[in-house]
Amino acid sequence: QVQLVESGGGLVQAGGSLRLSCAASGRTFSSAAMGWFRQAPGKEREFVAAISWSGGTTYYADSVKGRFSISRDNAKNTVYLQMSSLKPEDTAVYYCAATSRGAAGLKSRVDYWGQGTQVTVSS
Repeated sequence: QVQLVESGGGLVQAGGSLRLSCAASGRTFSSAAMGWFRQAPGKEREFVAAISWSGGTTYYADSVKGRFSISRDNAKNTVYLQMSSLKPEDTAVYYCAATSRGAAGLKSRVDYWGQGTQVTVSS
């Protein structure tokens, strides 16, 4: 079992930055691939980024490549999403996710979800 709690969301102007954190509890955290999804109003939830259990492999959606960076600290059981050059279209609820299938498998299978944190980017 893994429990995920996100934090760090808020309101920011376009071009600004935010860092999201996802605190995980559970014995399997260090062996789980982790990642982030987001859901904007009226849209389906979409993949944003994933990171392998070791932190050595990462994946990003094309829409955030070069602007977002995912990282993890297994000693703190925490995953981060550093978001820079934010755009109004990045406005969404951001969800932390965990999977046992590896970082590449996160897009197709999520075993655990966080409750989400709101990110709003004003123009």
